[in-house]
Amino acid sequence: MAELNNRNGQSKSESKKRFGIKKIVGLAFLVVILTAAGATYWWLYMYNRVSTDDAYAKADSAQVGSRVPGTVLRVPVDNDYLVKAGQTLLELDPALYQTAVQKARARLAQAGADVRALEVSVSLSDVQTAAKVEETEAALKAAHDKRLATRHQLSELDSQRASKLAGFKLAQKDFKRFEQLFRSGSIAAERRDQARTKFEQTQAALNAVDARISSENASLAGIEQEIKEAEANLKSARADLYQTDIQRHRLASMKAQFDLYQAALEAAKLNLSYCTIAAPITGFIAQKSVQVGDRIQPGLALMAVVPLQQIYVEANFKETDLTHVRLGQPTVIEADIYPDYVYHGKVVGIRAGTGAAFSLLPPENATGNWIKIVQRVPVKISLDEPPPPGYPLRVGLSLQVTVNTSDRSGRTLRAEDSAAARKSQK
Repeated sequence: MAELNNRNGQSKSESKKRFGIKKIVGLAFLVVILTAAGATYWWLYMYNRVSTDDAYAKADSAQVGSRVPGTVLRVPVDNDYLVKAGQTLLELDPALYQTAVQKARARLAQAGADVRALEVSVSLSDVQTAAKVEETEAALKAAHDKRLATRHQLSELDSQRASKLAGFKLAQKDFKRFEQLFRSGSIAAERRDQARTKFEQTQAALNAVDARISSENASLAGIEQEIKEAEANLKSARADLYQTDIQRHRLASMKAQFDLYQAALEAAKLNLSYCTIAAPITGFIAQKSVQVGDRIQPGLALMAVVPLQQIYVEANFKETDLTHVRLGQPTVIEADIYPDYVYHGKVVGIRAGTGAAFSLLPPENATGNWIKIVQRVPVKISLDEPPPPGYPLRVGLSLQVTVNTSDRSGRTLRAEDSAAARKSQK
């Protein structure tokens, strides 16, 4: 009986040992399975991937405001309306600006009429003044020619007088000699009379030359007076040329005034066009804060146009997670609002500074006690395709973003700006 009890005790002890071994093996197998599963999950979903839940949907919204003050006449849209680029969003009362356009147009018409009238006056004055200058110059030249001819004639008359005077003196001498001879009875009266006749002829010829010289001198004096008058007329005509130049400058001033009025008209038309406010882009209306009858001022935000079809993601990654993030790397995006849908995109930009550096009050680490804080850098992610109608993203929605960093051949900085890129493509 004792032997049987020993055997039963040994059997129970062996069974307990075998059960303990099986339990240890099972636990070891379970650990191996869990380790393999964790390694697999890490390899498939964690290796070469960085993620953050500090991500939000964003869009380059257009803030709509007025460029001119006025009273709201019509608001054909409301919040959540889809509008196309160029569609009317708001209309202001245009009466005041229409009046301004009419006034500017009237001033421009008056200035145009004044310019045309002065152009005609300047052209006529120019022609008349030029003709007067030519006429006075011709008269002055003719007077100079007459004076030259008269002086030449006087020179010839002086030569003739010298010759006549010599003949007169000879005839006078002969007459006196023949008169003495006649009185002494040496010659006949006929010879004396011939000498007297010759004397009288030479005297008459000399007097005639003197009379012509006197006449020519009188003519020369008249010609000198004509020259003075012609010179005075020429100065007057040339003074009229200065008056014409003054009119030309006045015309240039009036043309500049005309251009000024034309610019004022264009500005008035532009202000009138601002009474109709159109959508700058296609998108949905949000933040509408204006009603019919409101008095608005320039610079006041009236509503926003949100282009939901051009929405993008801004994910704020820790600086320690950006070591291997490159432009062009694929991303997986999950929205809290749609837990059963996944969006796909790619990294298109890494901000040039941390969020704290561009905050309203950036930290000043050189003052006070310094505590190191891991910074976050905004990363811009564009969607591969616009969100489908059933899963639209709205600005500000919370997102979970995971970046696959396997391919690290991309850049960390953009090579050139978009404007230069478009220019190079052209």
